[in-house]
Amino acid sequence: MKLKANPFEKYLTKEDKLQHRIISYLKYQYPNLLFAHVPNEGKRTVFERYKFKYLGGKSGIPDLLIFYTNKKYSGLAIELKVGYNKPTANQKEWLKQLNTNNWLAVWSNNYDECINIIQKYLNNEQI
Repeated sequence: MKLKANPFEKYLTKEDKLQHRIISYLKYQYPNLLFAHVPNEGKRTVFERYKFKYLGGKSGIPDLLIFYTNKKYSGLAIELKVGYNKPTANQKEWLKQLNTNNWLAVWSNNYDECINIIQKYLNNEQI
């Protein structure tokens, strides 16, 4: 029996797919690791934008937050990009502020680089 394709797959961006690969890796390799994605991207209706701000939503928050304290940092935040895309001014500010507040906050556009950063972070190795 052939499985049907998910009808929403066509709406996923390359960045979505990159993040999904990383999340799948984390779930498999570190099943007890506490991590999250803050859904602050995408288009919203006027009401959704109002509610997002009303509830404390902020633009620029990194795509992946790993809530694990290692010997040097309080947590790991990764902003994901694809191709030649670079972080926005808001995203750069978030990375800067998180780094100032004892987080390791980086951006990457490469799956292998992200996995390497995560592994080194979780193993207390120099990044």
